[in-house]
Amino acid sequence: MEKYVPQEIEPKWQKVWEEGKAYKTPEGEEKAPKFYALEMFPYPSGEGLHMGHVRNYSMGDLVARFKRMNGYRVIHPMGADAFGMPAENAAIQRGVNPRKWTLSNMENIRKEQSRLGLSYDWDRYVGTCTPEYYRFTQQLFLLLYERGLAYRKKGAVNWCPECHTVLANEQVEDGRCWRCDSVVEKKDLEQWFFRITDYADRLLEDLEKLPQWPDRVKTMQKNWIGRSEGAEVRFTIPELDEEEVAVFTTRPDTLYGVSYLVLAPEHPLVERLIQGKANEEKIRSFIADIRNQSEQSRTGADVEKVGLDTGAKAKHPLTGEEVPIWVANYVLMDYGTGAVMGVPAHDERDFLFAKKYGLPIPVVIRPEDEEIPQGELEEAYTGDGVVVHSGPFDGMNNREAISAVADYLEKKGRGKKTVSYRLRDWLISRQRYWGCPIPIVYCDHCGTVPVPSEELPVVLPEDVVFDGKGNPLAKSESFVHTTCPSCGGEARRETDTMDTFVDSSWYFLRYTDARNTKQPFTPEKANEWMPVDLYIGGVEHAVLHLLYSRFFTKVLHDAGMVDAIEPFQHYFPLGMVLKEGSKMSKSKGNVVSPMEIINHYGADTARLFILFAAPPEGELDWSDSGVEGSYRFLNRIWRLVQQNLDLLRERPQLRPEEREAQELNRLTHQTIKKVTQDVGDRFQFNTAVSAIMELFNAIHAYPDDADRGTLAHAMETMVLLLAPFVPHITEELWQRMGHETSVHAQPWPQYDEQALVQKEVQIAVQINGKVRHKAIVPAQADRKEVETCVLAEEKVKGLLEGKTVRKVIVVPGKLVNIVAK
Repeated sequence: MEKYVPQEIEPKWQKVWEEGKAYKTPEGEEKAPKFYALEMFPYPSGEGLHMGHVRNYSMGDLVARFKRMNGYRVIHPMGADAFGMPAENAAIQRGVNPRKWTLSNMENIRKEQSRLGLSYDWDRYVGTCTPEYYRFTQQLFLLLYERGLAYRKKGAVNWCPECHTVLANEQVEDGRCWRCDSVVEKKDLEQWFFRITDYADRLLEDLEKLPQWPDRVKTMQKNWIGRSEGAEVRFTIPELDEEEVAVFTTRPDTLYGVSYLVLAPEHPLVERLIQGKANEEKIRSFIADIRNQSEQSRTGADVEKVGLDTGAKAKHPLTGEEVPIWVANYVLMDYGTGAVMGVPAHDERDFLFAKKYGLPIPVVIRPEDEEIPQGELEEAYTGDGVVVHSGPFDGMNNREAISAVADYLEKKGRGKKTVSYRLRDWLISRQRYWGCPIPIVYCDHCGTVPVPSEELPVVLPEDVVFDGKGNPLAKSESFVHTTCPSCGGEARRETDTMDTFVDSSWYFLRYTDARNTKQPFTPEKANEWMPVDLYIGGVEHAVLHLLYSRFFTKVLHDAGMVDAIEPFQHYFPLGMVLKEGSKMSKSKGNVVSPMEIINHYGADTARLFILFAAPPEGELDWSDSGVEGSYRFLNRIWRLVQQNLDLLRERPQLRPEEREAQELNRLTHQTIKKVTQDVGDRFQFNTAVSAIMELFNAIHAYPDDADRGTLAHAMETMVLLLAPFVPHITEELWQRMGHETSVHAQPWPQYDEQALVQKEVQIAVQINGKVRHKAIVPAQADRKEVETCVLAEEKVKGLLEGKTVRKVIVVPGKLVNIVAK
């Protein structure tokens, strides 16, 4: 009998699948239901695939294969998220062009993905760094620009002095760049933004249309959007000719309790307020220090709230009283209006700040049945109650006062009801070469001019120097100097490139029409496949990538390019792969190479282990012994089928009349049902594998003299059920069993409800508490019938000979205990 040699089997079938285009997306079969299976595409770093990739792709491939066998038209594409800073850093370090470095890595990763036996339609492969792709990224930028959703403004940004680029807030960790660990600075630059805030309400409301998304992920998105209902209150500043400063508050009922205002250090009024003041330099130094701190280090619950008095005053909109204006670390310019009203008696943070700096703490809300004397608060009172010391609102319930005060402000022209969001417009500008060029030129005569669609793509130039200093694009003469598309005069190109999140915000749509050379995709193709039915990827992308993809889909829906209003019907965040309890990383020296595992044990072993070792949503702790165990199991499958090839080729008729045959047949159908539900409905791949292993054990223990047709059916079913998990070995065994077509082209096994009914059950027979016999009785028999059956058996009669039965205790389905003397 031949040995199981995956190093021979796997390349053989990968070649067959590739040459036969076995997984090409079917078209023109509208009668069959569609299924769009998608895993997040990789960044082509020089390290190739890691075990997290293997887990992600194995899960997606399992479901795609399962759906094909269940009669679905499946689209299962792959590509590369290929722009970004790592390639540019590699160019600086290695002295190579990032394009060459990236394309080489993309090819390497494709080969590794093929080694895993993944059922991708490679004809739909896209790399976001190719002009064929980013031409349409630029076209979509122009669409947003035409719709008023792309704009340029000056603003404070996170600047990494080492990478020489702008960082998004989430790329700043503890005040340092997430890639090079340099201290991040604040810098004012002209930047391009997408107006995602225009879609804030829809992004929030449509989360309710995603029942197959995990609640925790939807909560993360809701928190990121951060919708708050309240009021805008307008204070005036006498020394600036009554110029207004707007404050957003969710508690207008506490307006009469304001004792100070706080501005963010970045607020545009601060500069004017501190000019000529005695402590101007001290405040400037304070502001410079605060501006370079991360959001977390300024607003964290355990962070000390610090500030300085600007010396300026603001006039209360209803009382006319003047209150001091401070700057403090805990107020951010990108939340609300960048200004906060301090109500220390009814806000814990304000209370601590006021206590620290000796500011007044006026009480304006008290409990229903309790007085709170002014000046005697030991902590902020944040509960509900009666409004006091608040003019016309005294005696009102504070919940009623929230709306009443807001209405009064609007009547007086000093404010209005409004909604505020934590979500800010999406900053897409990056000062680097390796990204999608923004298709804009600047002309002294015409101003800001979009590049016409027919002139796209704006291609990245080759004459660039990667010396680590500044933006290489800005130093490319051939790129910067151009002609104005409007007047034909001299013009300058925009040298910022787009955030790589833009590339990944629409790639799933490009897959539906990947070879279209005239437009990003046709509505007909997009509508045929969208939305994505299953999207698998790490939970670290649960906020930004998913949010931006949802935003893009809604914009394109509004533009009539796609019917779908949400990109991903079912998002499944998988858990991380750990080694000895820690995330795998080169710095920790605990990385396991997928290619080493594949070279030694085969891809099917790697897939089986990673699908069996843990629930897919949970963390998977790598185990060398677990890999060995998976390899041994595949060897046992191989030997079992090989030993029974003559029987399997004969395909004898199924005759499950005997008890052993009935039991194996019942377990076969039970396993079909279990695996079908675990893969198709529950996404519990590990328990599906466990069920197949139980079926294998039953087949292995099946008596030699029992019905052969039942045995052959069970083995054939086992191979079919295993096919989506371990595609190579099952393909080989299926062929050896005498089948001419691929195991992956077979219909998925169907279970018979009648076969699941257990007709007989084996029970223990005890005499005076000791097990003396095993009896077979009808599964549905009642206690009296069980007793009659057991006492009628010749073996039991012999054991009771010469004794008198005093009592018979029946435990249905388990045992009979006969008390006899």
